[in-house]
Amino acid sequence: MAAYRFCRTDDIALLVDALNHCWAPYYPDEPPMTPAGFKRWIRDLQVWCSSCMVAFSGSDPIGVLIGAKRPSGTLVHKIAVHPDHRRQGHGRHLLASLSSKLAILGPPRMIAEVPETLAPACGLFSASGYVQESVLTDYVLQPESDAREADHDGRFVIPVTVEDLAANGVLGESDPQVCWERSVETMAARKDEIAGLAVASDEQIEAYVLYVQGGEIVALRSLIEDGGSRLTQLLVHLRGRGVTASRLPKVHPAEFSRECLETLVFRPAGGHLRYAAKARSG
Repeated sequence: MAAYRFCRTDDIALLVDALNHCWAPYYPDEPPMTPAGFKRWIRDLQVWCSSCMVAFSGSDPIGVLIGAKRPSGTLVHKIAVHPDHRRQGHGRHLLASLSSKLAILGPPRMIAEVPETLAPACGLFSASGYVQESVLTDYVLQPESDAREADHDGRFVIPVTVEDLAANGVLGESDPQVCWERSVETMAARKDEIAGLAVASDEQIEAYVLYVQGGEIVALRSLIEDGGSRLTQLLVHLRGRGVTASRLPKVHPAEFSRECLETLVFRPAGGHLRYAAKARSG
């Protein structure tokens, strides 16, 4: 007989163990989860232990759900059932329990960003009442050895930080279309590890790119309609800094059109499906 329970702030060790027992079998190439890694999720993604659950068979964890919560909604960041206990309803029970709790405590919006290749996970969310809301496409910046910097009358490139952009009022507000990992909240939490470049004139910042050294672009924005000239200028500078394997993950169509990103020499490389549901009891 399975047992289920929500977690507390002192359950990090339990959640780490559950992830390594239930999630890791599906992703053997990923490094094991650690308490330090879990605490990073708490800091960067606003994972709440009270929005996380573990399913047990006796004392053994057989299922785990990791939830991250912000005023805009709750993200089902991870959900996994141990391979020996699949197709017994544990995943649906975990999702239903979280839904019942959020129907009372809020926020009512629940989302999941699922790799499009994970058919079983997509099926789980669909069967649990989630509706596919959008497709988030991963893009990779192509290494163009013959790329040339665009003309830049009176413009120059300067280093910037997340705090610089926020202080100048150009970082933007929280946008529900942007994926959870590249949201304003996540950038603020990761500000010490994010570098940036901006195109500036004498009067203002006109475009910027924020990135981490591993090659992930976390923000790319032009404040001037110029056909991509300023963004091209930034990406050329990024390559000049040796950042040649840049990824721009989980792009919503409202952020950039495919045509725009292909003009900037990005190419699609897989994607995620965003599922959404409204919390309900029972």
